[in-house]
Amino acid sequence: MDKKELKALVTLLDDDDSEVKNHVEQKIISLGTQTIPFLEEEWENSFNPEIQRRIEDMIHILQFELLQERLTEWRDQEEEDLLKGIWLVSTYQYPDISYDELKQELEQVYYEVWREFKEDLAPSDQVKILNSVIFNKLRFRANTKNFHSPANSMINVVLQSKKGNPITLCVIYMVIAQRLGMPVYGVNLPNLFILTYKQSDEQQFYINVFNKGLVFSRDDIDNYIEHLGLPAKDAFYEPSDHKIIVMRCIRNLIVSFEKLGDYTKADEMKALMNILEY
Repeated sequence: MDKKELKALVTLLDDDDSEVKNHVEQKIISLGTQTIPFLEEEWENSFNPEIQRRIEDMIHILQFELLQERLTEWRDQEEEDLLKGIWLVSTYQYPDISYDELKQELEQVYYEVWREFKEDLAPSDQVKILNSVIFNKLRFRANTKNFHSPANSMINVVLQSKKGNPITLCVIYMVIAQRLGMPVYGVNLPNLFILTYKQSDEQQFYINVFNKGLVFSRDDIDNYIEHLGLPAKDAFYEPSDHKIIVMRCIRNLIVSFEKLGDYTKADEMKALMNILEY
């Protein structure tokens, strides 16, 4: 369908017959995600609030369809790229954010740490440098006052506001640490996401990024699990795969949207979760 035909369809979105409008919407949506740029242009050029609202709804449906396609592709082919998975989650709310621009922002954080980093230091001292730069100099911090805000799970927002939840703060910290050659990985604890520095079974400790990079031991995790009344599992101590990390990010958003009473968005997050649970 050419642009002239699409324009003709859009004009019918203001038809008095609701069946006509619904049929037109379904027709445009059936054309697929390639119509998004055209619809965005039509929205900008329209002065009809009713048409704009319907265009917004169609754009969201198509953008969500595109996100599901991209997340499926990430699951099947690109799971080793954790940052891309977390970026995809952010595109749900911010579909126009660029992955390359996101990487450039993280590159600035990396550069600030790299300037002070020394490869010959002991692991604990290397962690102290990361903590000093990330939490003291750059002032990244836990958003404890508004913990359940969806923005805390959007890594682009966290890089701007410097406030996030355990998942987003850990991803930023981990990406920087791994760029520096440090064996730092995510650990999926109940009610808290943390990191582990694991060179070997004999050289392993844990990092609570939500508490400014506090270093603790396996015994501390034992006490934490015992306090929760849960049986110990290997997953509470060992590195988590990237799919689990992205799923936890999505799970946080489900809770966030449900607390806001936005059950439509919560259901869409559940649809994304189903893709990764496949």
